[in-house]
Amino acid sequence: MRPAAPRTVHIVMPGTVADPAAPSGGNVYDLRVCRDLPGTGWEVQEHAVAGDWPQPGPAARAELARILGGLPDGTAVLLDGLVACALPYIVVPQAQRLRLAVLVHLPLGDETGLAPGRAADLGALEGRTLRSARTVVATSAWAAGRLVELHGLVPDRVHVAAPGADIAPLAASGDDGSRLLCVASVTPRKGQLRLVEALARIGDLPWSCDCVGALDQDPEYADRLRESIEKLGVADRVHLLGARTGAQLDAGYGSADAMVLASYAETYGMAVTEALARGIPVLATAVGGVPEAVGQAPDGRVPGMLIDPDDPEALTAALRRWLGDPGLRRRLTAAAHERRTALAGWANTTRNLAGALEQLLDEPRRAA
Repeated sequence: MRPAAPRTVHIVMPGTVADPAAPSGGNVYDLRVCRDLPGTGWEVQEHAVAGDWPQPGPAARAELARILGGLPDGTAVLLDGLVACALPYIVVPQAQRLRLAVLVHLPLGDETGLAPGRAADLGALEGRTLRSARTVVATSAWAAGRLVELHGLVPDRVHVAAPGADIAPLAASGDDGSRLLCVASVTPRKGQLRLVEALARIGDLPWSCDCVGALDQDPEYADRLRESIEKLGVADRVHLLGARTGAQLDAGYGSADAMVLASYAETYGMAVTEALARGIPVLATAVGGVPEAVGQAPDGRVPGMLIDPDDPEALTAALRRWLGDPGLRRRLTAAAHERRTALAGWANTTRNLAGALEQLLDEPRRAA
């Protein structure tokens, strides 16, 4: 019996997806599923569209319209939400003839620092786009519920395909827990300013913090962060290392005692599972899908500390506890080692995404 012919899906992504100078969780996710979906019987046609997403210029908008307009009726298309969600006037008409799915890494209106009017406008545009799609894919159960609530989506059209994690060698953790690592693009949503302020309040304890993440996504915020580091007198202990990938990023994880993440919003938090994949405990604000990513060890222990994002003193208190309590560090590190062995891999992500695409093909065409 001949194997079934592969189905084809066209995946439309931001142009930065393969740019090593602009690493992000969304880009890593997109590249990984493009690589892995063929193993589930899907042929992937990739389209990377250059532009300042989600607010692209005329050329980027025209390119997206050209790509979608050139596909035959009934074609399966998976659109990264960063490309699709702010442009319903391009996407919605095509939803009437194409089989469209949208992958949402972060609801557009949840980005930190937006004016209230801009957040509302982006939310309205996103809602129009997502309601026209046959299938919506979210990267955590929390995000799926959030999208249903925000936009009145039919729940059974919203699927979860959480990011996976590749198990890596255990980090060479030190006894004093002083080597802290933050992996996140330097933007207001990631909260590096409040992390630095919290660290400065525990200057009596030994610590250093490497901040790995692109510095050019919000240059004004990056400048404020540099000024704060100097003003608070921690320039010799907080190191802004910029974007790192590959062996450099692996080396950063490999020498860390704890991952710290002070985000104001996250749909999941891939840096969390990347740390846990090396047995590194996580100290993170309990926003969005972060508790989902942190999870539990098989014996029920939490491999880190989930911090109240609305309590301005909670981050300082958590850092002080971590640095000052050897017993706590041992317990959390042991739980992280156990959680490492139970993490879901990328094969699970790809299976879930492939399942969503199967439903996409099985459904009759629907009007937008």
